[in-house]
Amino acid sequence: QVQLVESGGGAVEAGGSLRLSCTASGRILSIDAMGWYRQAPGKQRELVAVITSGGSRNYADSVKGRFTINRDNAKNTVHLQMNSLRPEDSAVYYCTAVGVRADTWSPRNDLWGRGTQVAVSP
Repeated sequence: QVQLVESGGGAVEAGGSLRLSCTASGRILSIDAMGWYRQAPGKQRELVAVITSGGSRNYADSVKGRFTINRDNAKNTVHLQMNSLRPEDSAVYYCTAVGVRADTWSPRNDLWGRGTQVAVSP
């Protein structure tokens, strides 16, 4: 069974940086896209950044120019480098893997990690 394991969250002051990582483990043939969502208390979960297996990237407007997403397809790993962090970036960050296939005959599944907390103080 494929699982997503996240790491790299924590507490930082405004203007600081954090790097989140997420690795998909298990039997994996391919993953169409990997990315990050976040959810702050009392708010809906929102897209932060996503990257396809071909390297196409999409960012939320609020993080463009500050966050960078990269992916290692061979290791089924995605990284989110977060710079110039702001208090409004504080949230639980969830890794997602879209279109995960175990083999040629398996259907595609979408997976979520358990989340990692990011706290940015003023």
